[in-house]
Amino acid sequence: MTLELTAQDRSMLDGEQGPSAAAAMKILVAFSKAVGAGSLLDIAGAHIDGCLYHGKAGLDFVERLVEGGGRVQVPTTLNVGSFDLIHPGMVKMPVAEEVPAQRLMKAHLVLGCQATFTCAPYQTRFRPSFGEQIAWGESNAIVFANSVIGARTNRYGDFIDLCCAMTGRAPAWGLHLSENRRGRILFELAIADPEPSDSLFVGVGLIIGQASGDRIPVIAGLPQPRDEDQMKALGAAAATTGAVALFHAVGITPEARTLDEAFQGDAPDETIRISRADIDHALARLSTVPASTPLAAVSLGTPHFSHEEWMRLLPLLREAAPGRGIPIYVNTGRATLARLQEEGALVGMEAFGLIPVVDTCTYVTAILESLDGVVMTNSGKWAHYAPGNIGVSVAFAEMQDCIRSAAVGHVVRSAS
Repeated sequence: MTLELTAQDRSMLDGEQGPSAAAAMKILVAFSKAVGAGSLLDIAGAHIDGCLYHGKAGLDFVERLVEGGGRVQVPTTLNVGSFDLIHPGMVKMPVAEEVPAQRLMKAHLVLGCQATFTCAPYQTRFRPSFGEQIAWGESNAIVFANSVIGARTNRYGDFIDLCCAMTGRAPAWGLHLSENRRGRILFELAIADPEPSDSLFVGVGLIIGQASGDRIPVIAGLPQPRDEDQMKALGAAAATTGAVALFHAVGITPEARTLDEAFQGDAPDETIRISRADIDHALARLSTVPASTPLAAVSLGTPHFSHEEWMRLLPLLREAAPGRGIPIYVNTGRATLARLQEEGALVGMEAFGLIPVVDTCTYVTAILESLDGVVMTNSGKWAHYAPGNIGVSVAFAEMQDCIRSAAVGHVVRSAS
């Protein structure tokens, strides 16, 4: 297929708008041809997932764009980096790694990106609107934007997301196009729950992620969520255990007001029923230790905690009053933290072991004081990745059980 370029595209490609724009367009054109796109389309924003330092190549790429005078052409948010720039003393990292890690984060700022450093850009003022074309990296952000908001993005990886931001363009293919957003596989929930727990949404996400493959899942019978945070948890789990970039929940998400709309009039390729036992089994696999195991720490906020989640957490802390020296790390965006500080919401909360973490996440950066013992979390994503990433044992549970456990010093669950 021939890739059609506009006069503006060709101007960038020919170097008329500087060497960095030319390099970004060259890469974008090659990528677009590889995926079979026939043209490029304008994007309203981008989210860059390349701030985590994985080695010299990533830093060289971004700094080369800086040297060429490059600037992003659309509002561009940044995903987490390898360092908490607000609380630098918290990160345990050799200087040889710390210096390039900070350089990588700051180089993106020179390109004109916003200093959000959050995996939840949909919680910032740069949240896209329904139907807007965007180019986002970060798996949970992608699935949230597509599914819960109804914006349009593919799963863009490192460098391609930045090339889209540098040019303001993205290939017209995949989930940018309406016909590619139709559901393919149906999941029917046989669960009646007027006040569903957060864990229910995590469990559903884990199951659809594992079973969908490259097909867009449609969920029928999902209980009405309490708020967006439960949908965030579902999407993050689905994108963690699989490659889900878009799901439809009938009667809940904006492109699935009906089952027929979700499938765009077609029949599903396959139908899978999900029972309570299926969800319990999926959730049980997240924990590597039994109840009553001594607790070393709690880690919440993967994806980053919203303001609403903080408002549920703080009363739990005051009620349980954990004071056994077990740290409760909460990963959150710097904008959310700033709002909490302005409201005075965190005054005195350090007495309960509360440690806010911004700009990064505890499963990708060496922040936890102790890796001996069990870390408890309410995040399906954290529980899935942390054992392999940082070598900890994990106990998964509801948020209130995580706080109760911190108060008594060992893993407890409401159902146990």
